[in-house]
Amino acid sequence: MAVTDEAITKIKEMIVSGDLGPGNRLPREADLAERLGLSRNSLREAVKALSLIHVLDVRQGDGTYVTSLEPSLLMGAMEFVVDFHQDDTVLHFLEVRRILEPAATAMAALRMSDDGVADLYRHLDAIADAPTIDELVAADLEFHRKIADGSGNNVIGSLLDGLSGPTQRARVWRGLTQTGAVERTMAEHRAIVDAIAAREPDVARSWSTVHIAGIELWLREALGDRAGSSRATVPPGPPGYASEREGGGVPA
Repeated sequence: MAVTDEAITKIKEMIVSGDLGPGNRLPREADLAERLGLSRNSLREAVKALSLIHVLDVRQGDGTYVTSLEPSLLMGAMEFVVDFHQDDTVLHFLEVRRILEPAATAMAALRMSDDGVADLYRHLDAIADAPTIDELVAADLEFHRKIADGSGNNVIGSLLDGLSGPTQRARVWRGLTQTGAVERTMAEHRAIVDAIAAREPDVARSWSTVHIAGIELWLREALGDRAGSSRATVPPGPPGYASEREGGGVPA
């Protein structure tokens, strides 16, 4: 094990064991290095690495502290990682999102407050009649973030937020190359909110699956299905709904 990795592991053990808790200040560098049997240089490198992933907070002139360790803070680093992936690798992240987001939407149907539902409707109504692609993507990101928050599960919300990097690029690509995307996006968003408002978790889950799987199917075709043979299956919508294969589908 590299000395820096060893230093990271030892600091992690201090946090996991409770020797250091959220908000606690680390001992002086010299004292901590001696206590852990590390060189000050390796300790310094470990602190830098842990600060990059928001485990530690280095405050100039004040010291180094353990952060709150909240999931939203720690999982923020995931977006940094997934943004490096492009092309067909984006499909892997969309597959994960297709698993998580319908579950979060079903949970929101059971847990979201009436005020939260009303806020979702206000969000839909506030979107301009002819939004630009950038405005649509920003509104779409906020819409899905509100639903994830409404699930009452901070971990799911943080994971979905971290997956927004590659899927956001796919949304932009789709918005620029498909016609009618805005209308279909708004229609499916409203169907999702209606299901949440009706407290119908199974319906909310189905609409969310349709919504997310649509972009996955489209992207597979756009990439020539280079990602493999695994395919998303879009469940049928209500009567009159046009699936991706029938010319429907929306930015997710």
